Amino acid sequence: MNVATNTLRLRSSLFKYNNYTLLTITTFKHSFSTSSRYLNKNNENDIACNDKNLEAGSGPLFVNHNNNYKSSYQTGMYGSTEVLNEDLVSDSLPTVDLAHEAVLYNNEHNTEDSPMIVLHGLFGSRTSNRSMVKYLSESLKRDIYLLDLRNHGLSQHISRHDYCSMAADVERWVKKMNFENRKPIIVGHSMGAKVAMASVLRKPSLYSILCSIDNVPVATFPLASFPKYATYLLKIVNDPNISTQKQCLEVLKPIEKRHAVQQFLLTTLAKYKDEETGKYRYKSKIPLGILRDSLIKGNISNWEYNSWVFKANIPSLFIKGSTSDYMSDEYCSEIGKFFPNFELKTVEGTHWVNSENPKGCADVITEFIERKEDK
Repeated sequence: MNVATNTLRLRSSLFKYNNYTLLTITTFKHSFSTSSRYLNKNNENDIACNDKNLEAGSGPLFVNHNNNYKSSYQTGMYGSTEVLNEDLVSDSLPTVDLAHEAVLYNNEHNTEDSPMIVLHGLFGSRTSNRSMVKYLSESLKRDIYLLDLRNHGLSQHISRHDYCSMAADVERWVKKMNFENRKPIIVGHSMGAKVAMASVLRKPSLYSILCSIDNVPVATFPLASFPKYATYLLKIVNDPNISTQKQCLEVLKPIEKRHAVQQFLLTTLAKYKDEETGKYRYKSKIPLGILRDSLIKGNISNWEYNSWVFKANIPSLFIKGSTSDYMSDEYCSEIGKFFPNFELKTVEGTHWVNSENPKGCADVITEFIERKEDK
């Protein structure tokens, strides 16, 4: 049903003041219909973000984020600004090949059931979910693929690091695998959960079930700890006098006291022998500079999709760590706007519940999938 609503339309203009680019806002009345895939696509009054600085990706972060988007703006519920952006579903985004690891039940391909894709979080890799996937393989008895997302693990490095481009990488991988009529189940934790959500919203017909572990489809305030992780890991890499894990832990201690998290962060580094000095030191396996830049810009905490435009009705499971603060009740209320056919389950653990309680996560995912597939 078409719903016509009077709302405020934002015109944006830029001016320079003391070498800072500022955004000025004026408003006027505008109507839109919620039935349109892109609400203002055919509206002659719609105004593209056509400032050349913005188009080149050098405009204010809150207008253009890190991408060369031509966006339109509209005042949403409670006065929030909604960004309507066709690039979020574009098939022409630069993509990279993703490294993967296949986990086969009894070392044999299952050609009947939907395969499963599992995506890791920030600073992780395909190895991050091996324990959980071991339980999933035993219970679901199907092919499971652990992927390295761009700028992680063994996958290629690229300067752009945001959710629509990471989702496009996954789509490319799915099409390359040619699963025929077996639509894959997509599972993700933390950053990987948002990649999974973006993938489903971009191409709902490509996937059969979504499972998100401890993340929700909302933009949140960037956490200060994550850029610090990248900064302090770079300190280790750039210091030729650091040659032992004990020294690495000492560097990380001021910003992270938890030993398990320290050990997790150190998986991004590798020890090698410096040919010039003959001494051992550390190098990074992943592009810490790119990830740090993406974190500071807010790309990881960001969420550019909005529920006026994007919805997916496939069965969707959202798992919350019982003591995690990533999924507050206020955030969880937004899930149904994007994924109306969703269920929310709590598993004992923190934000890293997939590693702390892999069996608990696997049991909840297995029950959900078997019930939805009606096996």
